[in-house]
Amino acid sequence: MSAVADMTAQPLVQIVDDDLDVRTALAELLFSVGIAAATFASGREWLQSGQRDLPGCLILDVRMPGSSGLDLQHHLAGSHDPKPIIFLTGYGDIPMSVQAMKAGAVDFLTKPVRDQTLLDAVTVAIEKDAAQRARADAVRRHLDLHATLTPRERQVLREVVEGRLNKQIAYDLGISEVTVKLHRSKVMQKMRAGSVGELIRAWETLPAGAREERS
Repeated sequence: MSAVADMTAQPLVQIVDDDLDVRTALAELLFSVGIAAATFASGREWLQSGQRDLPGCLILDVRMPGSSGLDLQHHLAGSHDPKPIIFLTGYGDIPMSVQAMKAGAVDFLTKPVRDQTLLDAVTVAIEKDAAQRARADAVRRHLDLHATLTPRERQVLREVVEGRLNKQIAYDLGISEVTVKLHRSKVMQKMRAGSVGELIRAWETLPAGAREERS
């Protein structure tokens, strides 16, 4: 396995291919343009490496002894791991490529692949991973903030994002408008929202379970 130092500081392209020459050539290409890479001879080796959660993407050989690249893609999907995948194959198998793309692969490339074609796919995959991680961070952050709300504040939050006016919220909850305004202010502060629009966007990032929760 080869890698660069301080891999957590930048995206890492993880290459899984049973052909040493292919692994080496791909890693050298990526290193030549300043992209960190690590190589693995099998899906099992990669899974056991402890590098699964690092930012970046996977380049997978389709056909390998033991578990194939498609098997590994299926395993990751089953464990809710959205890591972007670029497939490489020595065979132009259209049904296989359709299967891979339907399952969320970024690209399905045939060996030998043009350098720029591979680099373009890697760029797309890394950008996709960064976007996914940003969304996941936003969900975690807003869940943590939502957890600081009192039951009453959660009720008010729900009413606000549903577009209810203060007097309507007061009627629904059986409290005064002044109390609604106080709760609403606290909700804005705790959710770190500068506007109702920001509050709604934060609400929409919450998992369905949190949004459907009734206090």
